[in-house]
Amino acid sequence: MSSATPPVPFFDTLEEMANPYKHRIATVKHLLEDEPENATDDYQLASEFLYSYRGSPDTFSTYRREIEHFLHWCWLIAKKSLKSIRREDIESYIEFASNPPKTWIGEKNVSRYELKGGERVPNPDWRPYVVHPKNPGEAPYFLSQSAIQSIFGVLSSFCNFLIQEEYLEFNPVSQIRQKGKFLRKTQSTKAIRRLSQLQWSYVMETAEKMAAEDNIHERTLFIMNALFGMYLRISELVETDRWTPKMGDFERDLEGNWWFRTVGKGNKERQISVSDSMLEALKRYRLARGLPELPSPGEYTPLVHKARGKGGITSTRQIRGIVQACFDGAQANLRKDGFVEEAQQLTAATVHWLRHTGISEDVKHRPREHVRDDAGHGSSAITDRYIDVQLNERHASARKKRIKPD
Repeated sequence: MSSATPPVPFFDTLEEMANPYKHRIATVKHLLEDEPENATDDYQLASEFLYSYRGSPDTFSTYRREIEHFLHWCWLIAKKSLKSIRREDIESYIEFASNPPKTWIGEKNVSRYELKGGERVPNPDWRPYVVHPKNPGEAPYFLSQSAIQSIFGVLSSFCNFLIQEEYLEFNPVSQIRQKGKFLRKTQSTKAIRRLSQLQWSYVMETAEKMAAEDNIHERTLFIMNALFGMYLRISELVETDRWTPKMGDFERDLEGNWWFRTVGKGNKERQISVSDSMLEALKRYRLARGLPELPSPGEYTPLVHKARGKGGITSTRQIRGIVQACFDGAQANLRKDGFVEEAQQLTAATVHWLRHTGISEDVKHRPREHVRDDAGHGSSAITDRYIDVQLNERHASARKKRIKPD
């Protein structure tokens, strides 16, 4: 296979991935034409490494992307097994990932595999790299600093795993002494990406209008409220092997206060204080589903139900699709009302921005320690990143600076 030919996805979704410890990989001939030496062993170990992160859908997706990209380069470009990788190969891979072949780049997210004749087969429209051009003539692909950091972090972790499995003798990533030639240093904390108050008001108006027109969008409205009002991560709304969010996770204490219990990043359990507004949102959602206003202790009703069938949503992709539909509607309404720049900025928004926006708004009014604990931050220093008072003061002092003398 030449670099002009786009590769197929090497790994299926978390839901469809077979347990590699129970189903040993016999060959990888279904993934590529010319199988490099040791490629099957490479794939077996990569599958075991990824499967170990099945308890965290977001982490699994990130690690799958980075490992898959790296195996594409190893097998299809460098024609090497993981056993042969050296420090200079990692550097060559970073350069490749910064400018992948155009035929490897897609302009939309599509499913990796599709069902045909009862068998899951690679989707021919899938591409390993995806960019969403918003303006004609934009650069087709750009590897951000955070993406480079992700590559270093994931590959280093993967190589350490391979060392523990006695497949590698050393970690080639750790041998790169000058990562600074790939990673820039900054003098300040990276800005938090969030919605403006105008954008958020339009997003909520859109969600409320959608809910008024179709009952299924009561679910949309609840999701938007939960992501913003309780700072939830997308993975905290879906059912996984380690956690099943349910109505009974809303609990009332002896003082009459309501809390939401969840398991988040790092498999850490936490309690989130539920505001009066969030409680009203929960009541509305439950009534729309034909349930009593408030959940009973231990109620096992799924928190976010499937539109068809029984049970709760198990795919973060579906949550993203629900939120994106709401974002798209808000963008259209912003443009219609003349807020073109706000609409354009909203095109870059992701689900995680809602968590950022909720934290950023609350830290203006609540003690940061309270916000820290509800958000599940490991330290107040992380929460402090959401306090932009100093930035506002700094910019205000610069606003009247003159360039030309009087």
